Amino acid sequence: MKNLLNMRRTAVSNGAAAHFHFPPQHAPQAEPARLDDLPASESDAGATIEARPVSPPPRPVTPLHAVQVTPSAPNGRTVQLADAADVERMIDNAELTTFHTFRTFDYSVSLLFYPKEMKYFAALFQEDRLWRVLSTTDINTARQLFHHMQDQATRLSDGETRRLQLEAQNEQMKRAIAESEAHAERLRQGLQRTTEQDQAVTNRQHQLRKDLAQLEAQRTAAQAQLNKVHRQVHQLNVANNESIPHMPP
Repeated sequence: MKNLLNMRRTAVSNGAAAHFHFPPQHAPQAEPARLDDLPASESDAGATIEARPVSPPPRPVTPLHAVQVTPSAPNGRTVQLADAADVERMIDNAELTTFHTFRTFDYSVSLLFYPKEMKYFAALFQEDRLWRVLSTTDINTARQLFHHMQDQATRLSDGETRRLQLEAQNEQMKRAIAESEAHAERLRQGLQRTTEQDQAVTNRQHQLRKDLAQLEAQRTAAQAQLNKVHRQVHQLNVANNESIPHMPP
């Protein structure tokens, strides 16, 4: 590769076109270097190189500005954000008529009508405080907004629903635990009472066996004493009979 570059520099410095001749070699020849791979200082002098496309200069970026965006209903009818304070004032002054109302826990949705301007308001309340309100002049769009806010209020109250369900389940579990513990205590007391009665019966039987043994021993001794007395009586009777004179018949 160094020999190739030296030959090319020599040819370029002489103002002649660069022609390269490689002597035959028995070893594998290295791949000729391409002019595109040479440094810029060498490829620009005297050699014809295919020009590469040059990217156009970047265009200046136009700075972004805030743009007033007006929300639109799915059917293309205009929907506007209403002033919550203004709507609250009209509610306090009884200037609005309520078409529909939906309530779930702390959230409520109302479809309100302002007759003076033929305008409808879909309002979302949280803890009876106006949170979001949209206005339109089309009744169908207003109903769509009402149902949209109704779905939103339902999703927001899902946590409250789950909380009440879990609280009820926990209370039910507490009652079940209390009932189970009371039942277990009754069983424990019953088992203890049965154990005490079993022990009492066992003690009674043991005492009874002792008493029976003592009574049996007493009976045996009494029987022996009785037999002894009977023998003494018999001997006395015999002795008494011998003292009686014998009378002939």
